[in-house]
Amino acid sequence: MTVTVLYFAALRERIGCESQVLDIPPEGLSVSDLLARLGAADARTATALAEEPRLRVAVNHTLCAMHDLVRPGDEVAVFPPMTGG
Repeated sequence: MTVTVLYFAALRERIGCESQVLDIPPEGLSVSDLLARLGAADARTATALAEEPRLRVAVNHTLCAMHDLVRPGDEVAVFPPMTGG
């Protein structure tokens, strides 16, 4: 049971990849637990996630909160806050 995690903008550059697939339990994980698991698996990812304290996360193209649930088969997009101009 997996989820696909996509990285965008400067976060993608810091981590060094645009996506990865992560195994999660069948019952799912909270967004914050998913991010913690990503950081625990790779030091570069941990550093990049820690440097962006205001990360935005979308699950299946919908912005969500850190306590929201990610389920197997979901697509998770992680990106730093955006500014416009």
